[in-house]
Amino acid sequence: MSDNPIEQVRLIQKELKRFMMKYKFALQEVETKIKILQEEFQMLHDYNPIEHTKSRLKSPESILKKVMRKGGMNSLEEIKEEIRDIAGIRITCSFISDIYRISEMLQSQNDLKTISIKDYIKNPKPNGYKSLHMIVEVPVFMSDREEAMYVEIQIRTIAMDFWASLEHKIFYKYYETVPQRLIDDLKKAADTAYELDTTMEQLHHEMEEIKQANHTDSKGDFQLLIDNQQFKIPENLLNIISPKLLK
Repeated sequence: MSDNPIEQVRLIQKELKRFMMKYKFALQEVETKIKILQEEFQMLHDYNPIEHTKSRLKSPESILKKVMRKGGMNSLEEIKEEIRDIAGIRITCSFISDIYRISEMLQSQNDLKTISIKDYIKNPKPNGYKSLHMIVEVPVFMSDREEAMYVEIQIRTIAMDFWASLEHKIFYKYYETVPQRLIDDLKKAADTAYELDTTMEQLHHEMEEIKQANHTDSKGDFQLLIDNQQFKIPENLLNIISPKLLK
């Protein structure tokens, strides 16, 4: 490293910028995969299990605070290995079953390596928090190298997300001991949100069964809709495809 203090600062800034850029690109890679899954589901199943997504990068200040809480680190490489949620994506789903469906689809991606999964739905945190957390490793292709970066993916229902968001607002920057009565009420609220999830999913399944029972063939079955553009399917093409599907 140069002995010039100004040059040293520039080199440090450049290195830190490269460090943060790699996480930004890793987020973009995962976001693209999620978008493809959304479109595939919408086209093939006329149903989108993903309500919305939200991504974020930890700021250098937040990274430093976590480094200090962990007792300090000596290099960016050590920070990368010890703090694996610098890049994060939250996926909000309609139903609990969608959470596991999306998780399985992401795990089946050849260029996504699943590092860890924490299931806080089957094993909620003591305060009632529920969500599925995944740490995945995604390759990032820079101009001079390829590097695998960690991304945290949180998958939860709308009700779980609503509870977590309000819990954060209520207890944000409160460092004293929380009274037991409030802890108990918070847990009850989480249980109520989970009951809502299970009830709505049951209603969803029942309605799907009713739709299937009432389904009748129509000309619409021979139309293909892609990106709001409708294509007529020739009968000869149907004759080519049908035998293979019916085997």
